[in-house]
Amino acid sequence: MNAELRVGVITKTHGIRGEVKVYPTTDSPQRFSELTEATLRLPGGREQAAELEQARYFKNLVILKLKGIDTVEAAEALKGAEIYIPREQGVPLEEGEYYIADIIDMDVFTEDGQQLGVVRDVLETGANDVYMVRREGMKDLLLPAIPECILDIDLVANRMTVHLMDGLLDL
Repeated sequence: MNAELRVGVITKTHGIRGEVKVYPTTDSPQRFSELTEATLRLPGGREQAAELEQARYFKNLVILKLKGIDTVEAAEALKGAEIYIPREQGVPLEEGEYYIADIIDMDVFTEDGQQLGVVRDVLETGANDVYMVRREGMKDLLLPAIPECILDIDLVANRMTVHLMDGLLDL
């Protein structure tokens, strides 16, 4: 399990006072109003601590003001940065809920023990999530995140056990 959770990605600047637009990668975008600190991972691998001064919301984006970023030029340098918080600051999960970061790179097996592949992405469709499983030498397998298909998720063993519903391998 990851020690940090990604909660957003800086997409572009907003205005001339150093604010940035953030695409939230959390199910609870309103949580930005509660955050005071985060880590920015900039393109190229550099990390930078950030203090969050203010969060506003516009359509599906969050407009953030970061302490010390007071010009459009300073904000421009943050484009593409991913915003991370410590896992302890994540939204508490209900039974059967998981952070997407914990599902990515998880090994996937059938209920018979056959290895299918590795989860490479989680698609959020609205009705239910869909796990995209990378298979060696084959096209990706799309698994709906529903109890009839996902039988068990073991975070400690990094293992997902699934039931292949009729037709899933044909997609």
